[in-house]
Amino acid sequence: MELAGIHHLTAVSSRIRENYQFYTNVMGLRLVKRSVNQDDVSAYHLFYSGDRKGAPGNDLTFFDWDIPREVRGTHSITRTYLRVNGEKALTWWKTWLEEHGVVHEPIQEIDGRATLFLEDPEGQRLALVDDSGAGDPHEAWEKSVVPAEYQIRGQGPIVISIPELRYTDMVLTNVLYMRQVRQYLHPETKKDTIYVYEMGAGGAHAELHVAVQPDLPAARLGAGGVHHVAFRTNDADYHDWVQRIQSYRIPNSGEVDRYWFRSLYFREPNGILFELATDEPGFAIDEDVETLGEKIVLAPFLEPQRAEIVANLKPLD
Repeated sequence: MELAGIHHLTAVSSRIRENYQFYTNVMGLRLVKRSVNQDDVSAYHLFYSGDRKGAPGNDLTFFDWDIPREVRGTHSITRTYLRVNGEKALTWWKTWLEEHGVVHEPIQEIDGRATLFLEDPEGQRLALVDDSGAGDPHEAWEKSVVPAEYQIRGQGPIVISIPELRYTDMVLTNVLYMRQVRQYLHPETKKDTIYVYEMGAGGAHAELHVAVQPDLPAARLGAGGVHHVAFRTNDADYHDWVQRIQSYRIPNSGEVDRYWFRSLYFREPNGILFELATDEPGFAIDEDVETLGEKIVLAPFLEPQRAEIVANLKPLD
């Protein structure tokens, strides 16, 4: 029983129409699921993917909350890496971002990989990284504004910031079976250490990077920030993971059926929200692959409220 890598990451936007335009028309991602936050149906939950079918490991999702900007700091998820294949792809992206006025830094080598830091219009911290074509097979989306050979291939690594490593390390290694494999100097602060943890077979798509930053104040969640990161499991292991988390007496959500996947939520010792999510059944359970994301879809238990829910949502297009 082991986690296979990053399943998805969920962030926060307070300008959801601009968010939609940026991630589809600039980043070239496909909106594969247009739904609502199942715990707060007043808000959109949008799922963007670099894979035409929205395969696990590709989904960058956003809650639509009218809240102030994030206050940056520790106890938080600080950067989301998006994988591309080859330095030629990074060079293409650098020119593309400049043409679209996107804030970015020069291409640099970080942890042995060519990397391009950028931010979305709300300050969401992203990075494009050359994964040399590794990770799960990627199915390009033919309608993307980005040429197939340069398209985003999925997520990972994900960077979190914590003030103290000891107890987080215990959860990552002893509970979640991750492996600490190396460390490197934080590329922005030039003083803090980032510890690299691998899942499954390893590789950029299956890494969590843990920055230890005791001198930072605590972050406050807001627009441009990240709500949680989810790690991949499967139906066969899901119930065993629930029992394992409970056996360690870690406070958790218990089993949660999100319809497109099943989830378990808990906070690691420094307060960052983790989710374990199944690969199955996937986004095509209630939509044709060819028309994913074109209409608002709701989990079955929300369907009786459809008229009221949809009436309260903002138009995206």
